[in-house]
Amino acid sequence: MDKNITGQEQHNNNFRAIPFTKYDMGWVILCIGMAIGGGIVFLPVQIGLKGIWVFTLSLILAYPAIYLLQELYLKTLSESPECEDYSSVITQYLGANWGVFLGIAYFIMLLKGMLTYSLAVTFDSASYFHTYGLSSILLSDYLWYGLLVLTILVIIASQGEKLLFRISGPMVIVKLAIVVLLGFVMIPYWDFNNIGAFPDILPLLRDAVLTLPFTLFSILFVQILSPMNIAYRKVESDPRRATYRAIRTNRIAYIILAVSVIFFAFSFTFALSHEQAVEAARNNISAMAIAAQVIPGNVVKIMTAVLNIFAILTAFFGIFLGFQEAIKGIIVNITTRFIAKEKINAKVLTIGVSVFIILLLWAWVSTRFPILLLQQIGAPVYGIVSCLIPCYLVYRVPALRKYKGLGIYYIILIGLMLCASPFFKFFE
Repeated sequence: MDKNITGQEQHNNNFRAIPFTKYDMGWVILCIGMAIGGGIVFLPVQIGLKGIWVFTLSLILAYPAIYLLQELYLKTLSESPECEDYSSVITQYLGANWGVFLGIAYFIMLLKGMLTYSLAVTFDSASYFHTYGLSSILLSDYLWYGLLVLTILVIIASQGEKLLFRISGPMVIVKLAIVVLLGFVMIPYWDFNNIGAFPDILPLLRDAVLTLPFTLFSILFVQILSPMNIAYRKVESDPRRATYRAIRTNRIAYIILAVSVIFFAFSFTFALSHEQAVEAARNNISAMAIAAQVIPGNVVKIMTAVLNIFAILTAFFGIFLGFQEAIKGIIVNITTRFIAKEKINAKVLTIGVSVFIILLLWAWVSTRFPILLLQQIGAPVYGIVSCLIPCYLVYRVPALRKYKGLGIYYIILIGLMLCASPFFKFFE
């Protein structure tokens, strides 16, 4: 028994001796970049609408769950003998039907992200142009403006991942730096009257569930864990070393994000009133845009603008390639039922899909659908993919049963709350 313990300790020490390299740091940066997107720029608006007490309860529920579910997600990936994406892993564990189901769920996740960021980039950019005197009117009131913005973004994003990596990398560093700096810069504008009275228990619980998606999305980067696992498995011959490095990267990124975003969210909330949050929600703009309007000083205006633009652009670019490939896959799947795959012109397909995406997003933006509502109704798909399926795997797959524990029940609870959160709108 003692020999086994000593051997296990030696095994763990060998893993701890694995150096933290530039490659690991690169993945930490990518994880942070994935997390700092639409979630963080709209989080202060939701907090302003519901109150700090609601956010605090939502934070206590969500952040431990994020740590647990992302680590479980990585562990379920690492136990697979094949180095493939999550849909393929699910297919290996549960069969082809589950793989198809997860593929559809992933597509819905990507679609929800594209719809969110197309709205955000259109309305926020128009708000900034108006705020800084570059336009005397709100350009987002005109249909042509949304078409122009989305066409430019899709043209850039269609150039390929190498260009996007070069564009997105520096933006991620700047985003994290501004999140921290903004937290400090907003301190002189703090007004503790914005805290408000402690609400009744039932409204507190209801609003905490409604706020849960915003709190969760503020530091969630589960979408990038599958590519990260694949990358580490390719550079490490020992799958256990690859898993150790992936989990270590996940933990470092989580800690950096949790500390930075909590400070940023509370600092921003102390500085913006409930009335300003209501105005932001009514105009379909983020807290960054409203801050640029009401808080004096060029430093705050510049930083909020840069953070907002970089956060939304990098998130848009990060999702676009996957969304484009998903639509291509659907078209090819349908087309090959009638003609041979070799007859499909790849260039025409790419251009056609890009035009389709532009028109789809333009039509969506023209509806002026409330972004905050979209965040809430999109929560169930994240609850299913990120929480419930990994927990189901633990109970269904013998190789994963070693991960059973209290944490699994907590992840299931959060997953169910995410699935139920849109229905709590009826009780507001």
